[in-house]
Amino acid sequence: MALNARPAGRAGVPRRVWQEWLTGYLFVLPSVIIIGIFGLFPIGYAIYMSLYSWRVRKGSYIGFENYLKTFGDVTGAAAFFGGLLLVLVAHWLWTDAFGAGRGERRRYAQAAGALVLLAAGVAVALGWQRMVHTGDRAFLQGLVRTVYYGFGSVPIQIALALVLASLLFQKIRGQELFRMFYFLPYVVPAVAGAAVFRTIFSPRPEFLANTVLSWFHIPPQRWLFETKPVLEVLFGGLLRHVGIEHVSGFWAGPSLALVTIIFFGIWTFTGYNAVIFLAGLGGIPRDLYEAAAIDGANRVQSFRFITVPMLSPVTFYLTVLGFIGTFQAFTHIYVMRQPAVRDAVDTASIVIFDTFYKRNNWSLAAAQSVVLFGIILILTLYQSRFFGRSVFRG
Repeated sequence: MALNARPAGRAGVPRRVWQEWLTGYLFVLPSVIIIGIFGLFPIGYAIYMSLYSWRVRKGSYIGFENYLKTFGDVTGAAAFFGGLLLVLVAHWLWTDAFGAGRGERRRYAQAAGALVLLAAGVAVALGWQRMVHTGDRAFLQGLVRTVYYGFGSVPIQIALALVLASLLFQKIRGQELFRMFYFLPYVVPAVAGAAVFRTIFSPRPEFLANTVLSWFHIPPQRWLFETKPVLEVLFGGLLRHVGIEHVSGFWAGPSLALVTIIFFGIWTFTGYNAVIFLAGLGGIPRDLYEAAAIDGANRVQSFRFITVPMLSPVTFYLTVLGFIGTFQAFTHIYVMRQPAVRDAVDTASIVIFDTFYKRNNWSLAAAQSVVLFGIILILTLYQSRFFGRSVFRG
């Protein structure tokens, strides 16, 4: 027994196990250091800065004053974020409260979930209204434009990329050339691409975008110089016909200038998403398509019931990554925005930069960046909760 015993480390654990643990920690140590220095430390320092009056130099401790300036009314902020939390509660009542059964308790849970969702909508609307009236209007409106930008670009990017990937996965001549062609916008420097788009979408009639519109007898548009909501631009004549001279508010939609920037985002990231989808398509067993063909399924049915479900992990990954990227977007928006449109295209990241650089209020900018970080975290949690369970796990 003594001859066959293994040397033990602490608490009787074999030394080999300790060596394996140490080797594993040494392998991950460089990544931990990099994430800590360039990821966690800036977040912590931003929180630290937001608690002080900081204009170039550190001032006195002011606590949560910068957050109060950002949100304005505390009650409104509590109602708004409480409403967001109630949405999760409503989803839990619909899906998990009493299991997957169909009993009477299940119906009661769904009815309760509907009431909770209605209460959540009221809380979010009233809370947001009070925040806009009392808080930092520039930042809060920047959040609205960020939502426009994210939900106006990411779903279209994903849909176009899926269609392109399905076409490029076929055996066609020049397949590699087409793949490179669609991926090229992603590797083009953002500043250079944004500068080209500024020229393409110039308000002058002879430039490319307005020239294309002239082929369809559509008058020239001001594009990046247009502050009107896109709903008014598209249906202005019809709205005036029914007595509506001007539309405003959230449901009026983004300005045409912001829609033009959304075009740039779609152009840039569709090719990248298509390449990721191509990698996912390569992992789908061909036997599934052959079995479906034997059962009489056509290409559309195979795409709907095989391709789309099997690619759900890739779709979920690209969706989460896409929304995080749009909420952090800065470079191309900064290059494409025009002084004439004032703040019509200023997303949250642009407002934070202006707070830091133009207003020279470092602590307020830090507080706003922390708020934006929290919103991105909440959005990621929502996506994981609502769509993560429907992902095909193999």
